[in-house]
Parts: sequence; structure tokens; C-alpha cells
Amino acid sequence: MQKKDRYIVIMAGGRGERFWPVSRERKPKQLITLLGNRSFLQQTVDRVKPIVPLENILIITNAVQAASVRKQMTELPNRNIIGEPCGRDTCAAVALGAALVGGRSENAVMAVLPADHVIPDEARFRSVLLDSMRLAKREPALVTIGIKPHEPATGYGYIQTGTKLRSATAKALKSTFFSAKKFVEKPNLATAKRYLKSGNYRWNAGMFIWSYETIANELQRLQPKFFSVAEKWRRIRGLAKLNAALAKDYPELEKISVDYAIMEDARNIVCADGVFGWDDLGSWPALARHVLADKAGNSSVASLVQVDSADNVIFDARTRNRTPIALVGMSETIVVQTDDANMVAAKSESQKIKQLVALLANDKRFAHLV
Repeated sequence: MQKKDRYIVIMAGGRGERFWPVSRERKPKQLITLLGNRSFLQQTVDRVKPIVPLENILIITNAVQAASVRKQMTELPNRNIIGEPCGRDTCAAVALGAALVGGRSENAVMAVLPADHVIPDEARFRSVLLDSMRLAKREPALVTIGIKPHEPATGYGYIQTGTKLRSATAKALKSTFFSAKKFVEKPNLATAKRYLKSGNYRWNAGMFIWSYETIANELQRLQPKFFSVAEKWRRIRGLAKLNAALAKDYPELEKISVDYAIMEDARNIVCADGVFGWDDLGSWPALARHVLADKAGNSSVASLVQVDSADNVIFDARTRNRTPIALVGMSETIVVQTDDANMVAAKSESQKIKQLVALLANDKRFAHLV
């Protein structure tokens, strides 16, 4: 497989409400900087640049965020950043990505990746990704990268794996591949413990690799309406004409994930063993896994002063007047400060931050903070 035939489609249209007040609608999780000095989206692009030409990296975001994405990703051609006119879940984004890739090369292999994951071991990730692209080039397989679980997490979907692939292609690659038996929704704790013990389940990281020909065939077989509009988009030349077509077609599309629309009934699904560090970083408490804590377990990206306070997450995103944050007798708490908002929440209630954002959006006094 030649390098020019490799494509990356990055899905970057989420709102990231769980990271409010740092994350906002116009600058959501994938565009903010929590770890290091690059946003999650920039880190995602940095990870794949060594194996894919810059002109083959495509970003699908939404119309509201497109300008912010372009501002961060000036190294990419303008036509490589496409804003969806409305949210239609991941199947629409996959169909659009396939159309964009197929319009450039029908011999292409494409990887569809989320924009907001933490992957510390980038070299190992690239090795698995490249092997997955090689397999997808040589076999009509839909490859998904599954992460080997190290705890009974209930916040992820799972993939049940079958037998190890024994094809000549698979044997020639360094990575391990399994047949994928089924995709499983987020389990309860008892079920997650059973999955972990069995050793036959992987976390569903939402990473997919396939050839353009293979995904086009599966769209045509399983989702003919998506295939029809994708074929129309594939033939369009020019960003302005494409945007006009998307504005007309997108509202008519079903809102459905690629897992339900394609993967549940697809032929020849293969799971690559994701033997690299990975974190979805879905909420403020998860930040503690990546920030060095003090002796009391406080994970802070701030000037923290504390008395009898333990196991807190503190993040200071202010760009001016960064005064110290002082805690007294606080435990298991999230404290976040920005230039225009402060939030204090119990770590155990972090999932309710989305409800808080909804309340703010419906209040004229605070709607500008969403």
C-alpha cells in the first residue's frame, strides 16, 4: 500500500459538555487544551502525520465549530475541513468521509478516528493503525481497534472477540487480529467484571479502518439511502457546492450511529488488538489519571493551596489574573475556574454537568456561557 492511498478521517463535531466551563459549544472538548500545550484535535493530527500525507487528513466537524477548527489546523488545506450543517450521529459522518475519500481515490484505505482521545504511546498506536490499514487493503474487512480492558469500566461499549485471524495477511503483520462476534452496549458493573475475567472482550474505542470499496459496498447493502447521498457527494467538486448539497441532504438523513447502522450487521468484522495506552477522558474526574497528584491525592493544574483537603480535581483555565485556588476541608470535589465562570461539583456527580449546561442554555442571563 502506497502512502498516497492512506487517508485519515477525524470526527470532531462533539460538544464536550462534561468539560464545562472550559469546553463550550464553539470550543468543545476536542479544541481545548487540558494536557500538554496542544488541543486534543491537534494531538490527534500530530499522531497520524508520520504515516499519512497532510493533504489526506480530513476533519469532519459541525458548521458552528468549523471556523475554530480551521484556526487551529492551519497546516491542513481549507477543503479538508468540512462542517456538518446539523448533527446526524456517526453514520452520516462515515458516509461523508467515504464520499470525500472516494472522490479522491477509489483505491484508498481510510481510518475513521475520534478527535478527543488520549494515547500516550503514539508509536505503538501507529503500528497497530498501519497494520489495520494493510489488512483492510488486502482483505474486504471492516477493522475496528479494540482496547484490552484493565478494569471493569461501565462507561465504554465493548466488542466480543472470537478466534484469532489465521489468514496469510494477518500472519504477516505484527499486530494481532480477532474476528469480532458482536458489539455490546455499556454494561453494568457485574457484567463488566465478567467481560474482564473472560479475556474475550475489548473496549470499543470508536476507531474504524476499511478500504473505500469495502465501506461503499456495506453502505449500499445495509444503508442504501446513505450510500445514495454519499455517491452524490463523491462527485461534487468544490467546497461551496459540497456545503450547499450537505445543507439540503443532511436534515433528511436518519440520526443513527455507525455501530447500529453498519457494524451490527456487517460482513467480516475484524478487531485489532489495541495494545497501547488509551483513555477516552470523558469527564473531569478522569483527568486525575493523567495529572500528578500531591500526597493527599489532589490532582491540580493550578496554583493550589490546601488544608485538610484530599482527592480533589482542580483546573485553572484563566488566561489572566491567575490567583491561587485555596481549599479547606474539601474532599472528592471538582473545582474549575475560567475567565468568566467557576464551577464546584462533587466528583461523584460529574455526569450531571450536562444537566447544568442545559440549565445555563435556557437562562438568558447565562446562555452566553454555553
